Amino acid sequence: MPVTDPSPALQAAVEPDEAALAERFERTVAAEERIEPRDWMPEAYRKTLIRQIAQHAHSEIIGMQPEGNWITRAPSLRRKAILLAKVQDEAGHGLYLYSAAETLGVDRAELLDLLHAGRQKYSSIFNYPTPTWADVGAIGWLVDGAAIVNQVPITRCSYGPYARAMVRICKEESFHQRQGFEILHHLSSGTPEQHAMAQDAVDRWWWPSLMMFGPPDDASPNSARSMAWKIKRFSNDELRQRFVDMAVPQAEALGLTLPDPELRWDAESGHYRFGAIDWTEFHEVLRGNGPCNALRVEHRVRAHEEGAWVREAADAYAAKHAARAGAEVAA
Repeated sequence: MPVTDPSPALQAAVEPDEAALAERFERTVAAEERIEPRDWMPEAYRKTLIRQIAQHAHSEIIGMQPEGNWITRAPSLRRKAILLAKVQDEAGHGLYLYSAAETLGVDRAELLDLLHAGRQKYSSIFNYPTPTWADVGAIGWLVDGAAIVNQVPITRCSYGPYARAMVRICKEESFHQRQGFEILHHLSSGTPEQHAMAQDAVDRWWWPSLMMFGPPDDASPNSARSMAWKIKRFSNDELRQRFVDMAVPQAEALGLTLPDPELRWDAESGHYRFGAIDWTEFHEVLRGNGPCNALRVEHRVRAHEEGAWVREAADAYAAKHAARAGAEVAA
């Protein structure tokens, strides 16, 4: 007998309607269970994840640049090897995250095109220069330290592929943070000139590191929805406070001063209070007016274009072996 399509009534009985799917989605999220790629999800949830994961992936590969230019100038072979391994880790993080984004139905080539065209963002922190070796230490201690505070909760994200990718990323970021701390400790314990270099780097990276968590909660349009969906677990301001509470005693251990005259311990709240952040600077950098915005994107586009032959060779190799496997099956 010929196969016919089921009647509309039977179809409705077998396939849940969108309201039922939405209810199942909400129950899954509320129960602290994972949404997986084949599960139904609201389109807004999918788009939010694509935006966040893409921005995270872009930040990892753009973030290779500020430190990558110090690989050949690191002060010893040991320092070169450590820094090379760190930059390689960051490339891997970007690949994990692009892979996670692809489970949502986008192609990484499309995401890279959007980055290169300026239509998708990366973290504003990577638009600052690294004029001294101490900057490598400050990035490791402050920037990677802020990343850990921000990213560890994402290991409990409601979307499975993103959460699983973050487990390895956070483990590797913890090494990066310790490496940065060790560099600054070595410098701050060295000559007066080395100590001054370390202090100067911390002075320049402290406030941009606080901006990494995003605008204040009352000015962050996406934060509340992401928290409701358990993509995010804590608000921007909560994460920023955690970072400050972590960084202050570490700065004391380093013998370095954080550049905030209003920074003080508040016994009543059990937290360190800190001064006002210059959000004008943050928004200017986001708009493309930071010290290194144009340089970072130009370098990324050039590297992408110069690597075209590698992608073409990989595609040709894959096609050749797919054809050979097909011929063997046919035989």
